[in-house]
Amino acid sequence: MDKKKGSFTGSLGFILAAAGSAVGVGNIWRFPYLAAKDGGGLFILIYLVLVLTFGFTLLTTDIAIGRKTRKNALQAFGSISPKWGFLGKLTFLVPALIMTYYSVIGGWITKYLYDYIVTDGVEAAEDGYFVGFITSETLPIVFMLIFLLVTIWIVYRGVEKGIEQFSKFVMPGLLLLIIGIAIFSLTLKHTDTTGVTRTGIDGLIVYLKPDFKGLTLSKFLNILLDAMSQLFFSLSVSMGIMITYGSYVKKETHLEKSITQIEIFDTGVALIAGMMIIPAVFVFFGMEGMGSGPSLMFISLPKVFAAMGGTGKFVGILFFVMVVFAALTSCISIMETLVANCMEIFHAGRKKVCMGVGIFAVVTAVIICLGYNVLYFEVPLPNGSTGQLLDMADYISNSFLMPLISFLTCIFIGWVVKPGWIEGEMLENGAAFHKKRMYEIMVRYVAPLMMGILFLQSTGIFGFLGWE
Repeated sequence: MDKKKGSFTGSLGFILAAAGSAVGVGNIWRFPYLAAKDGGGLFILIYLVLVLTFGFTLLTTDIAIGRKTRKNALQAFGSISPKWGFLGKLTFLVPALIMTYYSVIGGWITKYLYDYIVTDGVEAAEDGYFVGFITSETLPIVFMLIFLLVTIWIVYRGVEKGIEQFSKFVMPGLLLLIIGIAIFSLTLKHTDTTGVTRTGIDGLIVYLKPDFKGLTLSKFLNILLDAMSQLFFSLSVSMGIMITYGSYVKKETHLEKSITQIEIFDTGVALIAGMMIIPAVFVFFGMEGMGSGPSLMFISLPKVFAAMGGTGKFVGILFFVMVVFAALTSCISIMETLVANCMEIFHAGRKKVCMGVGIFAVVTAVIICLGYNVLYFEVPLPNGSTGQLLDMADYISNSFLMPLISFLTCIFIGWVVKPGWIEGEMLENGAAFHKKRMYEIMVRYVAPLMMGILFLQSTGIFGFLGWE
């Protein structure tokens, strides 16, 4: 291995770092929102099936490619087949785009944590507070820089002293916070102005009970596609991160066992996050309180904390500490992927490259912040919505590039180099590969079909043809 590169000291460090990458803001707000929107337990059931099949296939492919080639995403594909080197370049684009805005969202979360620490949090629950904050010309930049500087410092310290140590400290704490707040949410009870009383258990039933009402084939396919897109957000696949982390994994690590543990950790956090958020929002606002994206985390939940009275400040602090941790672990993995790739491109040391990537991250994040004020404009997106700079970068990276990369990766592994290439790495040092047959079927047939559908959906072609 290149001496400039580090490695995880053992399987626990790898599992916690990879799980930290996977457990991000998407687990905290996107998974609960989709579960509420797409039939509660029905969405959860479909998602679990996809995690055990597609999730395992995509994670296995990325991590095995990284460990076998001992290279990062930019060069890994080209080292296997020069004709497929372009796939590494496509993969490099994803973290580069995500890096431009992830620290901006991290700054928003940091601002709310600051509010709950220094005030009672009541102001954060007022109508228009979130919009007023993000459209400010200076505050979003200040808090983005605080969040980003912490990220840069951890990546600057390297794999063992930075990423692994941070993950070993943060991930257990993150899990305890999520479980604690989830239990608290289930104990909530509130009577609204119409005299209707709702409890946390009522909200849990809304979350977990499968809703088959009005289910059609078209609706089922939309739920399936929602669950599959969440898989990309949740497991950090098809963006080079897991290839990079795989290149740091030692040969004696049992890959299948580690991958299964990563899936269990990540999916468990997503499920518990739903138990934490949906019952709390339901108790105070009913189904009308369920919003998507920023409105759930930055508008609905602060109102929930305000409605709790004296305990709201304390719960708000715990919640936003937890979300800051989740955002940091994901942002660290994104930056590490860029640093690792650039170390190979420029044949330079970690510290010098880290500073260069840090400057890129700061400049682009400032531009994204200004996209809500001095650089504000709206453009139509293929999914029918309109967006600003942040929305454009998010759409291109997550909705367009990631399904395309997954599709091409499955074609490459399934039909060009053949699944046996991956299987050989999984069986390294006499390790078992119990899901070998399933992996072969998924990577050759099922996954390319689904990835192709997701990619076509991202282009808006189904809507153009009147199929949505």
